[in-house]
Amino acid sequence: MKSLILIPLSLILWNCSLPMQAPGAKISEAELYEHISFLASDELEGRKPGTPQSKQAAQYIADHYAALGLTPMGEDGFQYFDVVTSVNLGQANSLRSGAVEGVAGVDYTPLVFSANAAREAQLVFVDYGFQIDQDTLKWDSYAGLDVNGKWVMILRGNPEPDARSSKFDAYSSLRQKLLIARDNGAAGVVFISGPQFDKDDELIELRIDRNFSRAALPVVHVKRPLAQQLMVTKATSIADIEAALIESMTPLGFVMNDKLSINIEVLKQEVTTQNVIAMLPGSDPVLKNEFIVIGAHYDHLGWGGVGSGSRNPDTVAVHNGADDNASGTAAVLEIAERLALAKNAPRRSILFMAFGAEEMGLLGSKFFTQNPLIKLESVKQMINLDMVGRLDPEKRTLTIGGAGTALGMEEFLANRSKGRGLNLAITPDGYGPSDHASFYVEDIPVLFFFTGITEEYHTPADDVETINFAGEQVIANFAYDLIHEFATMDQTFEYQVAGPKSAPKSGKRGKVKMGIIPEFANASSSGFLIGGVVGGGPAALAGMQKGDVMISLEGRSVKNVYDYMGRMADVKPGQRISVEVMRGEEKLILIVEL
Repeated sequence: MKSLILIPLSLILWNCSLPMQAPGAKISEAELYEHISFLASDELEGRKPGTPQSKQAAQYIADHYAALGLTPMGEDGFQYFDVVTSVNLGQANSLRSGAVEGVAGVDYTPLVFSANAAREAQLVFVDYGFQIDQDTLKWDSYAGLDVNGKWVMILRGNPEPDARSSKFDAYSSLRQKLLIARDNGAAGVVFISGPQFDKDDELIELRIDRNFSRAALPVVHVKRPLAQQLMVTKATSIADIEAALIESMTPLGFVMNDKLSINIEVLKQEVTTQNVIAMLPGSDPVLKNEFIVIGAHYDHLGWGGVGSGSRNPDTVAVHNGADDNASGTAAVLEIAERLALAKNAPRRSILFMAFGAEEMGLLGSKFFTQNPLIKLESVKQMINLDMVGRLDPEKRTLTIGGAGTALGMEEFLANRSKGRGLNLAITPDGYGPSDHASFYVEDIPVLFFFTGITEEYHTPADDVETINFAGEQVIANFAYDLIHEFATMDQTFEYQVAGPKSAPKSGKRGKVKMGIIPEFANASSSGFLIGGVVGGGPAALAGMQKGDVMISLEGRSVKNVYDYMGRMADVKPGQRISVEVMRGEEKLILIVEL
């Protein structure tokens, strides 16, 4: 039974006044303020997924949809899903082979996505764990080896450890190697790090990643001294094996005599959160089976703290998230109201979505696209509003991402924006650090509305007083006009690929690379001067440019390249970070997904 949540008085009063509003009335600043001031109030404590306050925010949104007469989707308007908030080692972890025994957390560690299981089987070394059969690249680590029902030991990385961009990159991720091992019938996977991949031989940290999901096999990472003891039948060291593979570029595998027994217990703490979804049915008997999706995430960072994503990780305080993303949620609520009351009902159906757990890795939107409540192929356009409350009153720049995902969309947007007092910064890429990315990977045209990062981003200072309500009103009315036209036109836009469909892969030693080239000749004492940006890398996708001076990473100062390297040492693959740069006299804050 779902817990009872009290409806705020402000919402009751809003519901009572609803019938008196003129059909098709413009979105008002007053109602945007009402929504944001409630969602970003101290009482909602930052809307962290799984908390009572997050549920209260979700109920507020669902009640708004209900008051408009929209059709609730899922379970009375909610789509529930579980998210993992922490992972820890259980007491049942063990690793033994003959007289050799390892200590969990010291000599080895289960990976966060490992299955909890106990396996005793023979161990087989399969170099880098590749099975590649491309025209110009062939490598079969499993050739001539029977690994069915056996543990496989796999080197991390690839035989081009010093290459900035390797032809093996697409095959080098842990999950890709795990998938190949599973396809070959392996009972489990033991990853090891050669010294050219990681001279320090650091254990992979047991922490939640942005793509957390259980694997079908048990998986561990073993440090070299323990791994060398497991390879008692091979006199050659791991360092020599790695060096030989790099020099010969030829697969090398062998079977070990002793059986390996591993028991894995990774304990995960889960909470339940929800997407909030409602539908406005289309008026056309045929086109009503097609959908336009408009969405925004409503979750935020709660009380912040270490590991929360806060740019002030040492400060524990309510992170209200007025711009991020009460602003986008408020815009969706007001657009829904205007569409529900419009004189000319849209021909296509419109799905209004408030996503949960975006800050944890787009989890709500990913859950929807993996468990859709409608046929995904019927979605003709997705519009995502994330941080639309800080329009600069002078520059008036609205960034719209994803414009390249539909043929002719850039020209369409430019024409429809005329006379609105907005300066559009249109970018083509469909993938990015917000919920539209979950739809783009499913071959759906997307648009991402965004007014930029400010000093208050991911801090307790992101409060309602900072919002430019007049600017958000202009943006919300612009979005409404676009959505109404998408839902009414005879033919929608044709999808096309625009950029990669995933974040760039991490680099050597399991550490992440931002994709920038330092400038040493004209080093600045006040920051880290960027001499170049690698095309297609995380920095380039975030908008970083040659000549920018990096002054801060995740709210911590960067004075030089050594500061930068030290800060990056704490960054993990899949993490989304904020980077402050000076571009001339202008300070910019960029979101980099690594």
